[in-house]
Amino acid sequence: MTDSFALFGESRRPWLDADELKSKFLHFSSSLHPDRFHNTPAEEKEKAGQSYSDLNTAYNTLREPKDRLLHLIELEQGKAPSDIQRIPPGTMDLFVEVGQMCRDADGFLKEKPTEVSPMLKLKVMQESMEWTEKLSDLQTKIHALRQSLEKELSLMNAVWEFAPPPGSPERLGKLPMERLEQIYRTFSYVSRWTEQIQERTVQLAF
Repeated sequence: MTDSFALFGESRRPWLDADELKSKFLHFSSSLHPDRFHNTPAEEKEKAGQSYSDLNTAYNTLREPKDRLLHLIELEQGKAPSDIQRIPPGTMDLFVEVGQMCRDADGFLKEKPTEVSPMLKLKVMQESMEWTEKLSDLQTKIHALRQSLEKELSLMNAVWEFAPPPGSPERLGKLPMERLEQIYRTFSYVSRWTEQIQERTVQLAF
């Protein structure tokens, strides 16, 4: 398995600074961009293209917490986490709230008339705005959860910094892998919830 952290000269850890990672990506990718290899031999051009592709893949893996944590778990354990659909601790209330809100919003969207009089159109517009505000408030809750998880990940970096080096038989026992998997599952739900809410917000705008 390709170590995306190593491609960026980064040590394995749960949290990375997004701006620093982007700066590194722009620096490395500038020397590998296909436009720089127009007049080079085919073999060199192909090698540079593969390196550029690998760098893009690594960047996309590391910049999103959910993908980065999955990659880190696979690197450390040699396998993907199991039972990823299990609801993480502390998120049941939000899980229920998001599900109910989406179902209720879908009900409104299903019954929302498309051809209405000007007076009824105003009423529908007001109701749509109310639903949009409710979804926005819920999105704020989800964002707050995401921020708290990001903060926890940044604090966990110290554990990785002082853990035995990769390949050491003692390393895995020193890392909080169970908690890392819980956070990974929570980020998976956060991403899903965010997409579900954005989808309905867009539908409400029409």
